[in-house]
Amino acid sequence: MIPGVGFRVETVDYAVQRDQLHGVRHAVFVDEQRVPAELEIDALDPLSVHVLAVDADGNAIGAGRLTPDQRIGRMAVHAQWRGRGVGDALLRALVAEAKLLGWDEVTLHAQLHARHFYARNGFLAEGVPFEEAGIGHQTMRRRLDGAMRIENPDQASAATATVIHHARRYLRLQLRGNDGLLAQPPVLAALRRFATARHDKSVQLLVHEADLPALPEALVALAQRLPSVFQLREPVDPVDCQVVSTAISNDNGDCYFRPMGARIEGELWLDAPARTRVQEELFQRIWQRSRPCSALRVLGI
Repeated sequence: MIPGVGFRVETVDYAVQRDQLHGVRHAVFVDEQRVPAELEIDALDPLSVHVLAVDADGNAIGAGRLTPDQRIGRMAVHAQWRGRGVGDALLRALVAEAKLLGWDEVTLHAQLHARHFYARNGFLAEGVPFEEAGIGHQTMRRRLDGAMRIENPDQASAATATVIHHARRYLRLQLRGNDGLLAQPPVLAALRRFATARHDKSVQLLVHEADLPALPEALVALAQRLPSVFQLREPVDPVDCQVVSTAISNDNGDCYFRPMGARIEGELWLDAPARTRVQEELFQRIWQRSRPCSALRVLGI
């Protein structure tokens, strides 16, 4: 069971909870999105793992399934509960079930408007969009047993947003002064959400080649507005200055590592504390020898 604020998510028996599962799915897919009713139920339902979100009174508010062909699908949340973490909790529950089954990856067909939601949860887009049940979709994939290769700008943006989204209390970012990833809207949205959350948190920014004009304006503005959250330093030791790799990591064991920091190609590790610890130890060694970014002192950061 995965608890949320005012709801919980449980893995359920399809034969027992059938009506509740289909009640949510029918309301979202058939009534709201006008998907033909005969497409909402299929032969995979009795063979799939199902998760159900219920409110404090036991009313069904969300559903999802994991099919035998290692695909997540039928993700649905009642309209009044969207934006409250139900979808994230359903997805976490399904990924956890896939790991229990020993699968090395899961895929899904995301509706185009929901791509950013799945991307921030570690799913990377592949191929071109297509139409399914009259609605535009995108195939997305998440590996469960190792690193995911990051090879293009969209994947790089998704990887960065994922690490930020999964952070609980701290983020550690090692980057170049002209790094454009933090200027991407999904990344900025995730960073803003984390920095303004109502709990103790910190963002350590280790900026190589610190240059105020080159840093994303929105990032500088956010750091200026929340100086108690953001700490910015630049390496001064000659050995540290020669480090070419960059990375972003969090306290959830997630890390997006780029061996050549000026390039986006790299690896995304999710729920991999041992791998992330190696990067964080390097980060902390450089951080302790670094100084506050002189380019940003004018902002009082």
